[in-house]
This record gives sequence, C-alpha cells and structure tokens, in this order.
Amino acid sequence: MRRLIAALILSLGCCVAVCAQGGKGVDKNNERVRDTGGSRTAGSNGTKTDTGTGRGMDFGRDKTPEAPPLDNPFRFAARRDAILTAVQQLMRDRKLIVDDAASKPSDGIIVSQPFTFIKGAVVSQGELSRYADVPQSNARGWTRGRYTLTVEVMPIDGTSSNVSVNAKVEGRTDGATGAEWLTLRSSGLVEDEFLSCLVAAITGSVPPGRSPSLCQP
Repeated sequence: MRRLIAALILSLGCCVAVCAQGGKGVDKNNERVRDTGGSRTAGSNGTKTDTGTGRGMDFGRDKTPEAPPLDNPFRFAARRDAILTAVQQLMRDRKLIVDDAASKPSDGIIVSQPFTFIKGAVVSQGELSRYADVPQSNARGWTRGRYTLTVEVMPIDGTSSNVSVNAKVEGRTDGATGAEWLTLRSSGLVEDEFLSCLVAAITGSVPPGRSPSLCQP
C-alpha cells in the first residue's frame, strides 16, 4: 500500500515538473501577436482624407479679386483748371506728348499724340489683347501697338467736375503690301489706368484695389 502511494506521489511530481518546463520562456508579446494575428487590419484615416496633402493647387481660390473699373466719366471734387493742369502733368509723367493742335484747353479737352506702348512681333499680340479686342481672324500678326488719349473735363459746379477718358487703340501689321495701322476697340484698360493715376495725382492716393506702383513714372 505504501509502495502504491509512493508511486502516485512520484507520478504527480513528474507531471508538475513537465508543466513547469513547458511554461518557461514563453514570449508574451509573440503570444499576443498570435492571439490577434487573424483579426489585424490595415491602418485607416477614417473620414479624414486631407492627411499629407497640404493646400494643394487651388487655382486662384481665395485670391483677391480685381478691382472693378472706375466710373468713366469720373467725378472729382476739384475745379476744372486744376484738373486740366493735373492731366497735362500726368501725360508728361507717362511719356505722353500733348497734341497742342488737337487739344482745346479752353473747352476742357486735352489730346495726346499717338503713344507706342509695345513693339515686336513676339510680344505685341499679348499686349494688344490687354488693351483692345483683337480679332483672331488676322493671320498676318501684330508687330506694334499704340494708343491716343482724349481727356475731357466738364465742370459740374464751382467745386467739382466730371472727367472722361477715351482711348483710340491701334495695332500695326506688316504684310506683303507693307505696314498698316488698324483701329481696334478699346478694352477700357488704358482709360482706367489713366483715371486711376489721375485720382492719385489729385487726391494723393490710388483708388482702392490698385497698387501704387501702377502710377510710378
């Protein structure tokens, strides 16, 4: 009987030892990996889709819009004679020559001589397109552009006047028959630039939305 009990105790001790050896050295981390290995999924940003994109290319979004053109005629709180003086000075500053034969200062009219603002076949097309409506049907190509300004000052009362600016824009083409100047319909840009600089000359600051560099000599 005592031998049977001793044999049972010995068997039980061996089983405990074997279990203890089997539990040693188990990597808990690997065990966790094994436990979850079948349920792992790829990382996800959920509903957030802008990660890593920055601002990207917004093609002008939030860009300051261009200022609308000034009224033409534009009303100035100034006498006609003071405005006429400012007009002639501004023309000189912008390299325009006053056409004395065509101008009538006594009637409030100042006219410039034609001013060539662009030369060269490569660049004339682009510049002319800014200042005038250029017909696309002309296949000969443009080689020069010029404009003539007519400024009229019309008094309203003793302290204010209306000023209108009109531009005659012309483009030159050089073909087999020689050079030819063609009158184009103005886009209004020449007139607006001149009026903006006249405002700056009379009031001391350019109209809102325009850069002061526009009126630098």
